[in-house]
Amino acid sequence: MKADIVINGATLVTDSAQFQASVAIKDGAILSIGAAESMPEAAEVVDARGKYILPGAIDAHVHFRDPGYTHKETWETGTASAAMGGVTTVFEMPNTNPPTGTVEALNLKLKSAEQAYVDFGIYGLLGEDNLTELEALIEGGVAGFKCFMGNTFGNLPSPPTGAILEGFEIVAKHGYRIALHAENASIMARRSKKLREAGRCDPLAHLDARPPVVATEAVSRAAILAEWTGARIHILHVSSGDELRPLREAKARGVDITAETCPHYLLLDERAYTEKKSLIRVNPPVREKTHQDQLWRAVQDGTIDMIATDHAPHSHEEKHRDDIWTTDCGFTGVQTQMPLMLTQVGAGRLSLTDYVRMTSLAPAKAFGLYPRKGALLPGSDADLVIIDMERETQVDSSKLKSKGSSTPFHGHAAKGAPVHTLVRGRFVMRDGALVTEAKGHGCNVRRIQQMPTPKPRNVETTTAAIVRKNRK
Repeated sequence: MKADIVINGATLVTDSAQFQASVAIKDGAILSIGAAESMPEAAEVVDARGKYILPGAIDAHVHFRDPGYTHKETWETGTASAAMGGVTTVFEMPNTNPPTGTVEALNLKLKSAEQAYVDFGIYGLLGEDNLTELEALIEGGVAGFKCFMGNTFGNLPSPPTGAILEGFEIVAKHGYRIALHAENASIMARRSKKLREAGRCDPLAHLDARPPVVATEAVSRAAILAEWTGARIHILHVSSGDELRPLREAKARGVDITAETCPHYLLLDERAYTEKKSLIRVNPPVREKTHQDQLWRAVQDGTIDMIATDHAPHSHEEKHRDDIWTTDCGFTGVQTQMPLMLTQVGAGRLSLTDYVRMTSLAPAKAFGLYPRKGALLPGSDADLVIIDMERETQVDSSKLKSKGSSTPFHGHAAKGAPVHTLVRGRFVMRDGALVTEAKGHGCNVRRIQQMPTPKPRNVETTTAAIVRKNRK
């Protein structure tokens, strides 16, 4: 059998091992892994001596702004940035315009996504006003759901706890994971109002409006609702050490809960508010150094399962304003995550196997894509990134493919970078350059693998069940 591509000379890295081997690819999948002399004849042979092959990163948290906010980002520019960053699959958030809360809105987004360079999953919205749409969204092809417990860009209303419970009950029956922006909306709204009334519009006012308790309370509440319903949940952008206690306790109780943090929480602290000013505004906020230290310990002990980016681009003007309350929240990240985190690998803060576990294996398993994604196994999709751990680069916002390229990491030095990115056996980035002919290669991952068997609980007391009861 003739392969399409054989890659020779590299060190393969999984979540548990590193070893010298060659990889043969055919029809978009890994055909075989083994010694170079055992590889089949191939149409193309790639020399990767001195480099490493990793499963492509799966970023479970991106905002591509399309439809509705295409001056900030599009599926073309966002996924081009992902390809350049060694990211082969992204999960895109529903706070677009219209929000992805109906099948009609989902189909509109799927149409926009036809320009994608990399594979993608789409989150459906879980809100108070679209609970009757959730099952239709599953049928329509979402990869999971997103619930905004706290406000962020788009100002989608946070559902009351009763609606969140009912949404969990519905989704639990199908086994899909629900990603949560876990901040308490009521506390933040009250504190923000009082700060504005006091004339506080400086960058640190944003941090003061969102103390760790807003996240700690929301994580605790979400975990209790998930435990009751059997829903699978994912805590987005963990920013504080305080959230780790309810997260650890929920895992100890057997709640199916996963969590992510982001490079900006691991690498920046409160000094960024002076150095970066309004550019640093993000939800939840970058916090004090003590939180950063606790997050690193949680990365190292496995409490935090994944590293994602919360890629959230805006125009330069929207990110640089004197009034922090009018500055849009978030910044680009999908292209810079890998070099920034590989630098930390080189510094000894985590291993390459840890990095693969947190950026490939864990998200693939959490969202039902393993072993098609997140693995270097025969039969798995040939989603590969070839990295050079000795390559030195510097983050330069002018060279990012993202439309909204503002980044607080501009000027940061990095050592370790992706050189080639392949999605289902096709180069989307080669020798550090985007392969423009690969535009449109990306596909919806929801359709390649079924979610694990659902495990709903307390089904006799769900909202739907009690409405049907006849208590004569």
